[in-house]
Amino acid sequence: MALPATTPRAAARCPIAACAPTPPVTAGGRPRELPFALLAERGMMVGGHRGMGMNAVGAPPGARVGAARERENTLLSFGRAAEHAAVAFVEFDVQVTKDGCPVIFHDDFILTQKTEVLYEMRVTDLLLEEFLSYGVQKEPHKVSKPLLRRMEDGRVLTWSTEEDDYLCTLQEVFEHVSPHLGFNIELKFDDNIIYPSVNLNRALQAVLQYAGNRPLFFSTFQPDAARITRELQSVYPVLFLTEGGTAKHDDTRRNSLDNAIHVCQEYDLHGVVSEVRGVLKNPSAILKAQESNLAILTYGQLNNVREAVYVQYLMGVNGVIVDLVEEISNAVADFSKPDLGQSTFSNSVDIGRKHESFSQQQLGFLLRLIPELIQQPH
Repeated sequence: MALPATTPRAAARCPIAACAPTPPVTAGGRPRELPFALLAERGMMVGGHRGMGMNAVGAPPGARVGAARERENTLLSFGRAAEHAAVAFVEFDVQVTKDGCPVIFHDDFILTQKTEVLYEMRVTDLLLEEFLSYGVQKEPHKVSKPLLRRMEDGRVLTWSTEEDDYLCTLQEVFEHVSPHLGFNIELKFDDNIIYPSVNLNRALQAVLQYAGNRPLFFSTFQPDAARITRELQSVYPVLFLTEGGTAKHDDTRRNSLDNAIHVCQEYDLHGVVSEVRGVLKNPSAILKAQESNLAILTYGQLNNVREAVYVQYLMGVNGVIVDLVEEISNAVADFSKPDLGQSTFSNSVDIGRKHESFSQQQLGFLLRLIPELIQQPH
C-alpha cells in the first residue's frame, strides 16, 4: 500500500503531520494510561462493534444479530453509542487512502454500480475525494454513487440501512464524537497482501497523528503492524487481534490464541482481542494472559448472547465487543455491579457465583451448549 505525498485537496480535509502524537496528560503532568485504567472501575468493558453494530446486509427478515439501524462506521452510529453510559468505547476500522488520509471503512473493497455494470475498487487505491463520493453525501448538491456489498457467498447486494449517514474520515471522528467515548481503532490491512515495513510505517504514521486526549487503543490482525505501532509510540495500548484458532493463515502468528499471547510477549503489546470461540475453546489462555499482565477482550456473534457474555465475565475477560450495544451493555452493567464481587477463573466456572438474574438451569444449559456453538462457522 504505497502512500504518496498528500495532495493539497486532501490536506484541506485531512492534514498529514510528520510528528509523533502528543501524549494525554493528567493534572500532575504525567502521561495518562488509557484505556485500561478503566478496567478496575468497570470490571468488564463493553465496546460497540463499528458503532452501534455491524450492518447485516442480506440477513433474513427478523434476524437478531447485525440488525443495526444505523450505517456502521459513521458519525451517526458512533454518536448513538456514546449516548449509552455503559458503553466504554466503539471499535471501528481505519484504512489510508491513496493520497494519505485515514478513513473509516471495514471492507477492503468498495463496490458500486452504474448502468448495471459492477465496479469494484480497493479502498486504499482511492483518493479521498473518490472515497467520499460513495453513499449518501454530506453536501446535498453532490451526486452520490450507490453502495453495494459483497457477501461471503459471493452475492452482491444493495447496502441499504434504515438510517443512513455519509462516509467519514478519522479526523472527523476525533472532532465530532464525544471525547468521553473511548476509541478502539482497528488498523485494517488486506490479509492477501504482503506489506513491506516501509508501507506499514507510512500508513501507521498517517493514523497516529490523530491520537488525542481520550481513552484510546489500537488493534490489528497484522502482527507486524502491531509491532510497528508499538515502536512508533508508547502512550496508547496496542492489542493483537486474532481469530483464536477458528481460521487458518499462512502466518502462524495468527493461528491460535496461544500464538497471539506469544506475539504480545515478543512485541511488548498490551493484550489480545480474540474471537470469542477461541477463548471458550482455550479458557486456560486467560490465566496465561493474566500472568503476563495482558488484557483479554473478545469479539464475535456469541457476544450478542448475554449468557455467553456472563460466562466470560466469570472467566475474567476484560471486555467484549458487541453488535447489540444497548442490550448487552445494560446486561453487563447489571451483573458487573460492585456487590457481585470479583470471580476468578480456575478449571471450571463457579456457578455458585452466578448473578441472581441467571438461573442454574440457564447457565447449565449454556455450558452444555458451548462446545457445539464454538464449532459452528462464522
